[in-house]
Amino acid sequence: MEIPTVDLGRMAYAEALAIQREHHRRVLAGRREVGSAPGTILLVEHDPVITMSAKARRGANLLADREDLARRDIAIEETDRGGDITYHGPGQVVCYPILDLERLGIRLVDYLRLLERAIIAALDEFGLKGICDPKATGVWVGSTDAPEEPHAKIAAIGIRVQRWVTMHGLALNVDPDLGHFSLIVPCGLTGRAVTSMRERLGERCPSMRAAGSAVARHVLEELSASRMRE
Repeated sequence: MEIPTVDLGRMAYAEALAIQREHHRRVLAGRREVGSAPGTILLVEHDPVITMSAKARRGANLLADREDLARRDIAIEETDRGGDITYHGPGQVVCYPILDLERLGIRLVDYLRLLERAIIAALDEFGLKGICDPKATGVWVGSTDAPEEPHAKIAAIGIRVQRWVTMHGLALNVDPDLGHFSLIVPCGLTGRAVTSMRERLGERCPSMRAAGSAVARHVLEELSASRMRE
């Protein structure tokens, strides 16, 4: 069964969240429909926004006051995903796979590793080596001195699973304003650097369209490979 990819373009976080929830409803309803797709992959580029999970709202990982954020035209939105606090904005590929893990036969922990592998494969396509950190979800890149050690985060992952259908997903820094990450403690990880494909690749940095297409394609390839291993 084919899983379609839908590019939503650029939009506010709240609008995209409503679309996610509608697709989540459709995927759940599809369990009763023979031949229906077990999910959809949504691609989007958000207007500047800081999203805070329930865990983040109890902490102190928002470093800027709301007046400062308003002056910068950066919204604050509560979110029902896991994780802590993060930033989304122009120049960042956000991928929301809305997938029925029950129909696909994929365990939750395997799904998280699947997303990491897809990001790493997409980065490799453009000549950048991605690294997993056993202590933190997401994808990292190494430093000049230690290229094999996770040094700076280039992609974040945060998901929600309800009735075994996923929401939210991953955010890959292609060419965002990295200064905006200084307004938070990204993902609640103190003292960890954040980077982007532009910072690492310079003029070889891909376009948003090319990077988004690569991410979606590798998510689909990883899903196919996972199903074949069952």
